[in-house]
Amino acid sequence: MQGYAIEQQPLANGLVQIRDANGQVQTTTTRADGFYRISTTHLTAPLLLSVSAQGNAEDCHRNDQLRPICLASVVMKLEQTTYGNINPLTDRVASDIAVTLGHIGPQQWVNQQGAVSIPASVHQQALENLHSGFADALTQIGIDTTSFDAARFPMERNSQLADLLSLLHHNRNYDNNTGKTGHATLSDFSFRPIVGLSATGAYERFDIVRARAERNALAKARTRIFIVGDSTSAVYEQLRFPRMGWGQVFEQEFTANSGIKVVTGSRAGRSSRDFYNGRWFAQMESLIQPGDYVFINHGHNDQNCDSNKPVRGMADVRNLCTYPNSDKGDPQFPANQPELSFQYSLERYIEIARSKGAIPVMFTPTARIKNARGEQTTPVVHTHLIRAASGKHYLFTGDYTQTIKDVARKHQLPLIDLEARSIEFANRVGNPGWKDYWLVVDPAINPFYANNVSGSPQAPDGTHFQQRGAEAMAKLVAEEIRKQPALTALAKHVKGDR
Repeated sequence: MQGYAIEQQPLANGLVQIRDANGQVQTTTTRADGFYRISTTHLTAPLLLSVSAQGNAEDCHRNDQLRPICLASVVMKLEQTTYGNINPLTDRVASDIAVTLGHIGPQQWVNQQGAVSIPASVHQQALENLHSGFADALTQIGIDTTSFDAARFPMERNSQLADLLSLLHHNRNYDNNTGKTGHATLSDFSFRPIVGLSATGAYERFDIVRARAERNALAKARTRIFIVGDSTSAVYEQLRFPRMGWGQVFEQEFTANSGIKVVTGSRAGRSSRDFYNGRWFAQMESLIQPGDYVFINHGHNDQNCDSNKPVRGMADVRNLCTYPNSDKGDPQFPANQPELSFQYSLERYIEIARSKGAIPVMFTPTARIKNARGEQTTPVVHTHLIRAASGKHYLFTGDYTQTIKDVARKHQLPLIDLEARSIEFANRVGNPGWKDYWLVVDPAINPFYANNVSGSPQAPDGTHFQQRGAEAMAKLVAEEIRKQPALTALAKHVKGDR
């Protein structure tokens, strides 16, 4: 068997593991170009393949430290020359199969001991799901999609497939209840989701022409802005339109000839700590160049520090939680665990940005629609803090917004107080006016928001935005940029009042 291990770039010195229908395991290592070859004389199909790179394979299921690159693949039969590629496309196929077989995601299947059994119908359905999203792109690069299997495709016969893979962002999702890595996710070059909202099922269409154009535009841009954050600034599936994060529409705040490109790699549900550990930031890091800007917009999910929370409390503390500074402005964290300090977590992004010659900019989080009694209505108040409360258990309490301000002052960084501006905005539009901006969507606009789903009229979502709200937040950010002396170079390209 031979094949290539690739995730955007070839995976050098990756550990390849193959487990067969009898539970036998063989391992090898990839070359610098990601290629490997291994004897299959004593193996029986079907085979489950995996690769881990830039770290220990045993850590592929963890999220409390930086995860290695981990991918899986399946090969249903052995031939005279068997190809066994391992890449983002094969990982999603393996992920679909793993979930159908009852696993959280592909890594739990890889880690399982014993025989590999894959119903042919389950494998075929996973391939059909892949074809639903990539048929147009594969056709454009000269690949017949009727029988395409990314695991068995001879890569050297079509170098454009490697180019297609370079346009994809791949990762493994996070399982809230266990804190382990979940199903595979794919997004395009500009972080538009292709597949991953659901653990199995159809993909959204991948537009290879647009992805190539956006890669070229990013390379040629005079300045790039990288938005590091959570669901409030993220890019969303077409399926959930008009849900949007403000980062998704932020580039339109600049003039057409500005030479500025915005890269929004923010991810829903992620805290400042596991956005890094879960390799979400790694997808952006290699793109940052001197003179670029890194907008650091975390704080919503770092508050997941209640170990008494039913089901997921301990997983939250182990993987998501960071603790805010004390009232005196001192970092707080358990003994010998500085990574659980919110300040420490924010400073990691600052250090990386500066090491690349980029300019970090600090942001406070957007407001939640909550009044002083915790009700989802106006007047909205500051909620990004944790206090001692009955039935909850926090090792430390404090204020996340103030911690962000502390960090900005310590490192002499520009600060966009988006929480203050969004609170002011929410209270100006009032109740029920806020529902025109935050996520309250009539199912007549999109049936996704029927049956009491979050964001429907029966279950209003006062944290996330619909398109009108995302655009309003983006405009507030643009207005604040104009006020920052340190951001004059950006401010001169911001559009005037519209």
